[in-house]
Amino acid sequence: MKELIHLYKKYSALLLAFFKPLGYWGIGVLAIVDSSSIPMPMDAFIAYYAWHDSHRFYLYVLTAAVGSAIGGLVPYFIGRAGGELFLLKRINRQKFDALRHRFEHQEFAAILIPSMLPPPTPWKLFVFGAGVFEMRVWSFMLAVFVGRVIRFGVESLLVIHYGPQILHSFSAHTLAASIVIGVLIALGVVYYIFRVRRKKRKKQAEHAESN
Repeated sequence: MKELIHLYKKYSALLLAFFKPLGYWGIGVLAIVDSSSIPMPMDAFIAYYAWHDSHRFYLYVLTAAVGSAIGGLVPYFIGRAGGELFLLKRINRQKFDALRHRFEHQEFAAILIPSMLPPPTPWKLFVFGAGVFEMRVWSFMLAVFVGRVIRFGVESLLVIHYGPQILHSFSAHTLAASIVIGVLIALGVVYYIFRVRRKKRKKQAEHAESN
């Protein structure tokens, strides 16, 4: 286990050294790779740039969020091309039906919340599911972008405020903050949907009465 951790740190350091000269463009490329195929230590990279270039941290946050949205299109379109059977091999029918119900009723929140949460959240599973259940492309990209902005933004602010030592308990802080924000946003989405449906029913009732 110690050897794996050592290799992971060495791998992260090599990637950071290679992409460091590219600044926020480099973090965008890493985010594309991370979301599309090969997992990258994005939280560690964001924390590094937030601490060493704090006055421009928002550029790294925004670029990484855009990169995540673009890279996520790869598993999304794979799922859309016919990934239902593949998904059923990874999860049981009960979880599959629950995921389908979630996308049918709250597709934006179904991608937004996982995009906010740090590992080990199975983010690509939700992205793949978004393709399988044919979530609209622009809604998908917007949900990923907003979720990643919240996640990377919270991480950056924690590092800037508390310093690099926060990295030792980074996941716990980020997870707690992301869950709180996620719940609030989810409640807001549910309230918005409730209001829209209520207004629609009211208009239908008024139209029926006038006829």
